[in-house]
Amino acid sequence: MTSDAIVVGSGPNGLSAAIELARNGLSVTVYEANDTIGGGCRSAALTLPGFIHDLCSAIHPLGAASPFFRGLGLVKEGLEWIEPPVALAHPLDDGTAVLLERSLDATAAGLGADGRAYRRLVEPLVGEWDDLAADALGPLIRIPRHPLVLARLGLPGLLPARLLARRAFSTERARALFAGLAAHSVLPLDAPLTASFALMFLVTTHVANWPLPRGGSQRIADALAARLRALGGTIETGRRIRTLDELPGARAYLCDVTPLQLDRIAGRRLSDGYRKRLRSFRYGPGVFKLDYAIDGPIPWRAEDCLRAGTVHLGGTLDEIAASEAAVAHGEPPPRPFVLVAQQSLFDVSRAPAGKHTVWAYCHVPNGSTVDMTDRIEAQFERFAPGFRDRVLARSVMPPAEVERHNENYIGGDIGGGSNSLLQFMTRPFPRLDPYATSAREVFLCSSSTPPGGGVHGMCGYHAARSALRRTLA
Repeated sequence: MTSDAIVVGSGPNGLSAAIELARNGLSVTVYEANDTIGGGCRSAALTLPGFIHDLCSAIHPLGAASPFFRGLGLVKEGLEWIEPPVALAHPLDDGTAVLLERSLDATAAGLGADGRAYRRLVEPLVGEWDDLAADALGPLIRIPRHPLVLARLGLPGLLPARLLARRAFSTERARALFAGLAAHSVLPLDAPLTASFALMFLVTTHVANWPLPRGGSQRIADALAARLRALGGTIETGRRIRTLDELPGARAYLCDVTPLQLDRIAGRRLSDGYRKRLRSFRYGPGVFKLDYAIDGPIPWRAEDCLRAGTVHLGGTLDEIAASEAAVAHGEPPPRPFVLVAQQSLFDVSRAPAGKHTVWAYCHVPNGSTVDMTDRIEAQFERFAPGFRDRVLARSVMPPAEVERHNENYIGGDIGGGSNSLLQFMTRPFPRLDPYATSAREVFLCSSSTPPGGGVHGMCGYHAARSALRRTLA
């Protein structure tokens, strides 16, 4: 069967690209190598029967705030967002936790002496989210539609996170909260641009919270697939595409893959110069991931952590900065910054009654083979003494195993490539249309294109719009 367009890969971006094309009356087929759709948006029983774990993405601030997802209204396909009472908790050694809440007032109040500074930094952006998203969640090398709004994010956002945290805040509590958010950049916190990651997470919290999908992240992919099928699109799983020449003829091919795979599967159609630039693309650090089945909630010393869907374990600004700097220097951090999700506290479908799931990972050098289990669990014990005693089973995923689950995660890099300043601004490399390639019919629609990593579908949406302009008009 021939289609107007073929999409390779059924991650959120591949499915979003397919939906946008189908919404414009085109016939679309998606091919997926795995037996289940979703890419990094999948769920499975990794530990014990009855415990549902998210294979990669778990909490979705950008998913709920995404202009494309919001426009789809996926509630019709059964997607239900759950909002924990607190988006994020950041425990400290004094037995308390800093809280990031949907309410800007509550968050500012919890920061005490830094509450006013927090408002000055974040509040102007919250009310301008729609305009901000229009520019920040697309190609950054272009004339912005709302330059003044983008400047409010971009000017402080270009700073290193550690520098902005010290300039903006006077207390260790506010600085620690900011550092944990900035560490999502997977860059050393003294690197330019890292402040922008923290600012985006802060703004999206007050716009859409940090929700989780009832039943697991797989439900996001399933809802996207249901919408695509309702529009007449088709999906074929278990179809590994080694080269585009294996596929039926189509007017356009959109690839939800990274530059390494694009060079392999579309190389014969691409110019030598374009392929050379694909091969120069830089991947970022990897992750070491642990999933737990536990006998009861995590025994946090700071009980406020039990109100949060996400918990950052890392201590102070300087401790988190040291952890991320070690990774950047190719060293597994002795005291890693750990990202934790505790979905089953708010979604009873994730675990048997009285039991819970825990999702956690830390950053490591790309392709690292060092076992980080003990180091991650030491951070749990630091803030939740007795955690190990509640563990019923654990799933361990070093970077190689993370890549085995999703071939886009090269060396365990779950973000689609390094977020270094130039590459983040121009990924995969400087080009007026980053989604188009040197072949008129081939497009790149993965998180290796703007706006980068996260479950938001915007890379796929923009790639589809590029294909509609260039090839499918």
